[in-house]
Amino acid sequence: MEAPLLTSQLPGRTLITEEATYLYFSGTSYLGMARNENFQKILQECFIEYGTNYSSSRLSNVQLKIFAETEAYLAAWTHAEAALVVTSGLVAGQLLVKALPEAGEFMYGPRTHPALWRTPVDCYEGDYHTWTQKLPEKIRASVSKKIIILTNSLDALWVQAYSFEWINELPGNKAITVIIDDSHGFGLTGKNGAGVHTQLPKLPAHVQVAVISSFGKALGIPGGVILGNAAFIDQLKKSAFFGGGSPPVPAYLAAFLQAEELYQQAREKLQNNINQFTSTLQYSEQFQSFAGYPIFYTRQNNLYDWLLQQQILISHFAYPTPADLPITRLVLNSLHTPEDIQVLTQQINAFCASTESFS
Repeated sequence: MEAPLLTSQLPGRTLITEEATYLYFSGTSYLGMARNENFQKILQECFIEYGTNYSSSRLSNVQLKIFAETEAYLAAWTHAEAALVVTSGLVAGQLLVKALPEAGEFMYGPRTHPALWRTPVDCYEGDYHTWTQKLPEKIRASVSKKIIILTNSLDALWVQAYSFEWINELPGNKAITVIIDDSHGFGLTGKNGAGVHTQLPKLPAHVQVAVISSFGKALGIPGGVILGNAAFIDQLKKSAFFGGGSPPVPAYLAAFLQAEELYQQAREKLQNNINQFTSTLQYSEQFQSFAGYPIFYTRQNNLYDWLLQQQILISHFAYPTPADLPITRLVLNSLHTPEDIQVLTQQINAFCASTESFS
């Protein structure tokens, strides 16, 4: 396993180390908000207004309006009945699964994020489509009357879009809850970037859906959210896990609410970068991707070393354990310039042209 590159600065479109400056096509800051100067100015003003932290419980006898205002905005944006903000995507997942009834049987999809694990679990090892085809029979065979299905909204490693039409094929004689982790789609996919909740089919009466997401990826702030029906969200608010934890830092939520135009501009810039990359890439068959998404997976692991020699850094790490083969991907973000994209595609095209055999 290669040693990581060490830096003292948060990467944006570049990564600066003591040895060199690299064009940076990795990470999960898809909209580049962590390095967006206009967003930083808004955030600084919000820190002046709200301070650096809210050291209390959401159940306190003093309530900051910003929490309810953010939840109302998120619910309206995503077309959910209700929303609940927490400190991270991990906390969102753990709060949700801890509040679900013990009597239900949990069924995990491929590579479901540990945020949704109650205890270490065996996720389905096959592909997503096969898993969804097998679900109805597995549910019918279960002795439990309550089923909890847990899955990601998409595959950000091997870069595959997921459909949720299978929800309508689930057996109707059991109460079913579908939990979706949308951390790699929220802010990017769906209507106006509102994520998977805007892409769900009409639900049958016996199925309810809850969506969790981190704010730390596309939105670029610490925090997390749970989206669901109002009764379910009210149930979560009564949980000791919720009441006993600190809420998100209010200044970040206030900045998020004030930055709607900046987020929209960043989404448009990202789509321009994706369009430029895909239109100038001459060897698209060497990459796995889907329309409008900024990650491109390739089996050509040697591409990492080639680009690194050209001072271009892409995502490349062993998964799911250090003993496994590396996964090689490149990640576009909204901070990249047309010149950055041009340099990247020129080097990829040169690599592919020089490689005589592909796996």
